Amino acid sequence: MSRVAKNPVAIPKGVEVTISAAEIAIKGPLGTLRQSIHPAVSVEKDGEAIVCKAKDGADNARAMSGTVRALVNNMVNGVTKGFERKLTLVGVGYRAQAQGDKLNLSLGFSHPVVHQMPAGVKVETPSQTEVVIKGIDKQQVGQVAAEVRAYRSPEPYKGKGVRYSDEVVVLKETKKK
Repeated sequence: MSRVAKNPVAIPKGVEVTISAAEIAIKGPLGTLRQSIHPAVSVEKDGEAIVCKAKDGADNARAMSGTVRALVNNMVNGVTKGFERKLTLVGVGYRAQAQGDKLNLSLGFSHPVVHQMPAGVKVETPSQTEVVIKGIDKQQVGQVAAEVRAYRSPEPYKGKGVRYSDEVVVLKETKKK
């Protein structure tokens, strides 16, 4: 059994768990998330905890039991606390502005970049150079943050671009004559 899967996922108060043969649904104060269950893994509710176990006979059952446990844990954290990713814009004239479900970016191109947020993801701009992406699905929040960063990823000589707030950009030395 996977070391990760040995730890059960605790169910906090206010969270409802529904387990069927092929999927698990978790409902909490922030919303509802659904995840399909890998056929090589059995997911069971044991009192106030969720236990993921590998079914015998499958080659990758042990590895998938840890993966399913991590996904279920992220779902429980998402419906109770939510997830957020912070981005920082570094560069002269680089600005961001949130308008409803759209993020307007000025990144030094000849045109403004408008990124449409998918359902379930919210965006805030505390300042013109900071972007906060929030949601209950960890994968979706990370994907949106990666898409926004991909518009102008940090370049290695001056460090200009869109970067994660905790990202460290190692600058290269310029060419010498």
